[in-house]
Amino acid sequence: MWFDNQAEEAANFYTSIFKNSKITNIARYGEEAAKAADRTVGSVMTVEFVLDGQEFLGLNGGPIYKFNPAISLIVNCDTQVEIDEMWDKLVEGGMPIHCGWLQDKYGLSGQIVPAAISEMMKSTDTKKSDRMIGALLQMIKLDLKVLQDAYNND
Repeated sequence: MWFDNQAEEAANFYTSIFKNSKITNIARYGEEAAKAADRTVGSVMTVEFVLDGQEFLGLNGGPIYKFNPAISLIVNCDTQVEIDEMWDKLVEGGMPIHCGWLQDKYGLSGQIVPAAISEMMKSTDTKKSDRMIGALLQMIKLDLKVLQDAYNND
């Protein structure tokens, strides 16, 4: 994940939200790397962190690159309570998008979705999955009960 200079701040933010998460290493710019990257000697270069078992690396590489929605993280949630909690924490300082998508305060896009949505989308009963997707397309933050009701409504 390429940041201007917020990699450590972002890693602390993400590890505070996701269970089973931690920062595993912080590397700092030495003299040569700082000179080459136009950074301060001793400032954070990379932060390695784990979010619920998934490894990530944040790089303070400057303002050259920005996140965009072409790639997003999917957060699968088992309950509506979990969806609400994850959504509220990740959208704070960012912005809601649509269909369970949001952009966090660092510009990283994410999708906060019910874990059950995958099975509903793969259903061989295309009428059920089509109804569920039709309901999903009307939402900003996803509502598990509404999606299940649309799916099950024969």
